[in-house]
This record gives sequence, structure tokens and C-alpha cells, in this order.
Amino acid sequence: MFVRRKKDEFKNKTSGVNIQTIKGLQYEYQTPFPGQDKMTNPPIHPSGRRPRTHTSLLFLSLLLFVILAIAFLLPVQPNDYWWYVRIGREIAAQGGIPTVETLSYTQAGQPVVYQTWLAGLIFWGVDVLGGPALTILLRAVLIGGFYLFIWLALRESGAGPKLASLLTLLAALAASSNWAMRPQLFAYPLFGFSLWALVRWQKGKTKTIWLLPPLAALWVNLHGSFLLLFFLLAAALAAGAGDRRKLVLVTFVALAASFANPQGIFVWQQAFSLVQNPSSVQFSVEWHPPANQGWQMNLFFAWLLVFPVLAAFAPVKPARLHWLWFLGFGWMALSGLRYVIWFTAILAFLSAVLLSPWIGRKLDHPGSFSRPAPNLVLSLMLLLLPFLLLPGVREAWWQDAPPVLSENTPVEAARWLGAHPELPGPLFSELAFSSYLTAALPQRPVWIHTRFETFPPAQFTRYLEISGAVSDWQEQLDEEGINLLFLSRSEQPLLVEAAARSSRWHEVYHDETAVLFTRSPR
Repeated sequence: MFVRRKKDEFKNKTSGVNIQTIKGLQYEYQTPFPGQDKMTNPPIHPSGRRPRTHTSLLFLSLLLFVILAIAFLLPVQPNDYWWYVRIGREIAAQGGIPTVETLSYTQAGQPVVYQTWLAGLIFWGVDVLGGPALTILLRAVLIGGFYLFIWLALRESGAGPKLASLLTLLAALAASSNWAMRPQLFAYPLFGFSLWALVRWQKGKTKTIWLLPPLAALWVNLHGSFLLLFFLLAAALAAGAGDRRKLVLVTFVALAASFANPQGIFVWQQAFSLVQNPSSVQFSVEWHPPANQGWQMNLFFAWLLVFPVLAAFAPVKPARLHWLWFLGFGWMALSGLRYVIWFTAILAFLSAVLLSPWIGRKLDHPGSFSRPAPNLVLSLMLLLLPFLLLPGVREAWWQDAPPVLSENTPVEAARWLGAHPELPGPLFSELAFSSYLTAALPQRPVWIHTRFETFPPAQFTRYLEISGAVSDWQEQLDEEGINLLFLSRSEQPLLVEAAARSSRWHEVYHDETAVLFTRSPR
């Protein structure tokens, strides 16, 4: 009787389903489909489980291979990176966070709040310890971590490894223009983890959400987008199906944890004021609504147009919480380019919810890619291959390897100017150049830089007028007392031409990127 009962229990466990998958990278439980042989379906273990086939790992590795390769090859843009390195250096040197403007001479001494102080300190430390190679590696790890958690959230929604990898890759490609070296990079994996944790909570798995409070304490010191965590939480409390009592407690603890920063509770006021800052809203491109320009935005808008059709004809409908996330982040993405990357994550998740019962079974057929040894070997190769593209490694085998710093980084011109301290200032330089100069030549304060909230709109208007060589550009430079011009050939061609024609300016240096002029003696 005992033996028969055990046989019946085993029979019940291994019948009635075609496949059961533990999401993530654990075991895949399979029962044979009719006509499948032993080579396609390895023998079932007496426990009722099949051995690991590593199919999920294989397709995750393929996804990360593409993402890491792109992240390693993208150059470091000067716009929003180097002045953070400078601030990190000052924090380390002074043992405290600066409270007044020190990078420019036009706003020197004005009160400033560096809410992203921890990001700047990390950028500086990474640059000191490993230079460009470690900096590029940091970016790849942060971006890879973001899309790993998005992939896990899609798997939690019911998507198989192939569908989850395909949709996550689509999200990554559509948002790859937002991968520049900047503090927002640190927020990406934190957002991905938060989304994954709340998707699990929606399904009754509550352990992961207890990590959200310490995550909030970290996030608030890295980037102002910590507000997005509380938008995710608020939507879950309003429309989620998980344990609300636990989530209420987690939300209150996370809120208290967000006060663990140098500004305390006032960090919320600072974050909202940045969103409404007139200089950022008027003059920073990333705050403008996205336009269908470039292949990334082509992908984004095409996906956005296809999604309503998919939602109309899919056999299942997303939960209320999912729609709330879609509407909230969709509104943000269409109002500002900087929010597109968050919305693509939500778009990938909802697409997985809609497509999983429709094409998921065909796409993720259990009989394919089920040989464990080849899958494991190929997965490890795919994860390791991108590291051949790291700076310092790729030059050994790639004769024309791309440079680490973008073409609009005036390395040689800054080095030349540093060797000529006798040239009189003050200095007027192109906006992105100014960001680089704050770190490369701290002894030369700049007229303006890319921390938009530091400067009034009138100063940005004057910068654009001078850079465009409007009719009174010379008079404006005279009013500012400028004696040294550090100009970009690509971004300020009209001013370069006007200065070259003017008898008041004398060219002292030029290369393919930059041109330097000093005021001619009268």
C-alpha cells in the first residue's frame, strides 16, 4: 500500500502540465511533449524535476552580451560627467559637501545644493582608481543591472526567457541614448529592482519589498529620481493586489529613510524645485518633449503606436496597477526626454503581460535549447566576450579602437591652456567644454557650465546669443570682461568665424575640436 501510494503521488506530480518554470535562473521543470525524444528531453529525475538546462541563463546572457557591448563602446560625453568628478574631488579634499558655487566665476559664492553628492564622490573615486577603463566598467555594470532586473520582472509576469530577453532588448535599444555618464545611471538598477520587487508583491511574494527602505536611503543621495520609487509605491497602494498592510509599512519606512541625507526632509523640496527650474526647463534638451529623431526614438514611437493594437487584441488584460504605471510614466515620457528610459521599462513589462499567453508558448517552446552543457558554456562565453571591448583591452587587438572620450572633449586644447597660465582671463567657453574644464583645469573658473539650475535664464540667453555671434556679440563680451575664448568648432562655428575676422581677437591655438582666442592688445 505504501509503495502504491508513493507511485500514485509521483504520477500526479508529473502529469497534467507540459512545463513548469521557476522564474529566474533556477530549475526548469519539463514533461515530454508527444514525439519528443530523449535527446530533446533529458530523463526525468526521480524527484519529478528535470536537470538544469540553463535555457534562461543562455538567453539572459545573450541579452547582456548586446547591452554590455554597447555600454563598453559608448564614449564618455563631457556634458554631465566631469563637473561631478570635480565635486567629488572637492568633497574628498574638504571632508564635506560644498555649499556654495565654486566652478564658475559668474555665480561664485552663490548657495548650491549638491543632492547627488554621493554619485560625484563615486565618479571621482572610480576615475582615480581605474581611469577610463574602470569608469566604463562602472557604467556597464549599472546599465546591465538595470536590464537584469527588468528581465526578472518580465519573467515574473509569466514571460518565457526568449520573450523576456527580446522585449528587454527592445527597451534597452530604444532608451540607449540615455546611457551617458551621469548620476542618473545609479538610479537605473535601483528603479529596476523596485519594479521587480513590486511585481513580486503583486503576486503575493512580500519578502523582497523589505529591501526598498534601505534602497531609498541610498537612492536619495545618488539622484533626484528617488521620487520615482514613491510613485511606484503610491500606485501599488492605490491599485495593487498584494498585501497592502505590509506595503503601507514599507512605504512609511522608505519615506523615513529618504530623510537620511544632508538636506533631511528638505530634499523633497529640492527635488521638486529641480523639476520646475526655469533654466532647466527652457534650455536643457532632456527636459523637452521627445521628438521622433534618431533610430532610438524611431523604435520608441513605433512601439508606442503598436501597443494600443496589442492591448486591444491580446487575450488578457493588464491589472489596474499596470495601467496606472503605464499612464503615469507614459505621461512623463511624452513630457520630457529624460523620462523615456523609465517608461520603456514599463512598456516592456506590459508588453510581456499581453504577449505571454498569446505567443509565449510558441516562442519559448520547451524542446529548444535544452542541452545543459552547451547552454552553460555558451552563456559564460557571451558574458565574458564584451570585456574584450574594455578600454585598455580592446586596443591590444583592435587597431582602430574607438576613443574612450567623445570627440567633443577638448583634451589637447585643455592641456595646452594649462601649460600657458600667462594667458589672461576671464574665460568664455562652449557649454560642454566648460564641464570638462571644471575638472581638467580647476584653476580656470568658467563663465557657465551644464548644471543648469545654477544659472538664471538670462545668462543662458546671453550664452546662446554670444555663441551664435548675434550682432552685438562683441559688446556682450566686453560687458562680461572676457579676455579668453575657448570655442567649439562644431557647436560655435559662427562665433569662431566672427572672432577670426575680428581685429579684437587673436587666435593662439586650434585643433580639430577647439579654437582659442585671446583679446588683441589695443
